[in-house]
Amino acid sequence: MTDTHDPHLQADNSSSNGPSSRWPLVRWFASSATMSVPQAAGPVAFSLLALAMLGDAKGGAAIILAMTLAQVAGAIPITRLGRNLPSATFLRLLVGFRSIALAGIALCAYYQASFVWLVVLAALAGSVNGAAFGYLRSLLNHFTPASRLPRALGIASTLNELTFVLGPVVASGLGSISPVFALLAITALGAIPVLLVPQADMADVAEVSRADGSVLNPSILLWLCCAAAGASTVAAIEIGAVALAMQFGYEPALAILFTVPLCLASVAGGIWVSVRNRMASRRAVIVQLSVMTLGAALAAFGPSIVTTVVGAMLVGFVLAPLGTHYALVLDHLAPPRKRPEVFALLRTANATGVIFASAVMTVISLSGALFVVTGAMIAVTLLAGFAPVAAARLPGR
Repeated sequence: MTDTHDPHLQADNSSSNGPSSRWPLVRWFASSATMSVPQAAGPVAFSLLALAMLGDAKGGAAIILAMTLAQVAGAIPITRLGRNLPSATFLRLLVGFRSIALAGIALCAYYQASFVWLVVLAALAGSVNGAAFGYLRSLLNHFTPASRLPRALGIASTLNELTFVLGPVVASGLGSISPVFALLAITALGAIPVLLVPQADMADVAEVSRADGSVLNPSILLWLCCAAAGASTVAAIEIGAVALAMQFGYEPALAILFTVPLCLASVAGGIWVSVRNRMASRRAVIVQLSVMTLGAALAAFGPSIVTTVVGAMLVGFVLAPLGTHYALVLDHLAPPRKRPEVFALLRTANATGVIFASAVMTVISLSGALFVVTGAMIAVTLLAGFAPVAAARLPGR
């Protein structure tokens, strides 16, 4: 079957540097930042919603779990549904579908419907997240030249971190007025890409049809494993922040002692990537993976709150550089017409890391869970370090 996908499939970008060419990129940044709002603010919003309906905030975890599992299950099948549509058009359809499902959750909560309906609608909303991210990321190739792609990804990562810092604050503030109102506001913000995402021109079908290949070759799997391990490390610290605070004799509310430094360090890492604007060398990536491993180890074995906070900051600082590198390498490794699938897999790998960390923390202690994710980081660091250069596709030595 002939694929009529649009030009994000092409590796090159010949856009000019004039103001008119920058406007689509600005719209893409705004779409990228706002599309993450439901995932950033969701844990707080859904917990408040469950508390109002069930008298127990733990119901929010069930909603988030349903969304995350559905995202993993739906990433590739839903991405493939859009192969014969322009990427921007299919992305709008996916975001619109998610918005309707989220609005349905608010409606069910308002009319006190069974909580099961909220979980079902959450699964529907989450099922398109991976595919939507894949199509959004593949569109970026149209709006910035390859030489500026690291900077663009660094800016996007910084904006994403700011979304995840501010999202829970907004959800908490609006949720104090009404949990349903908070969810509606989050839904509206998350729907902004429907209006803003820029359209790309149609691709040259003959050129696209010549490039094909597997999306699960060893080179791609290597970086997906690295992304999953890194996500599990971040999730273990963020999810275990309350337990860490109590472990050192502080009130649960002081969990921000670990999460805020991690997020601020991540923003700083994103700014550093944007200013540097170049792809990291093989050696630099191994060093960054080692720094994240060290941070995880300090969080797991740190004898004091200071060393644990330093560990969280180390993890946060290399989060954006590593995430940017994964995106750049996968952009190079992915068969052109399958880039959306590969980027959907990248988001799925991150979600899988979160699920892994959550599962480990439910069956063993926090210290044990941090030990496990540290072991995972050691494994992927060694794997990336000893993988053949041809397979790893890293520049330099």
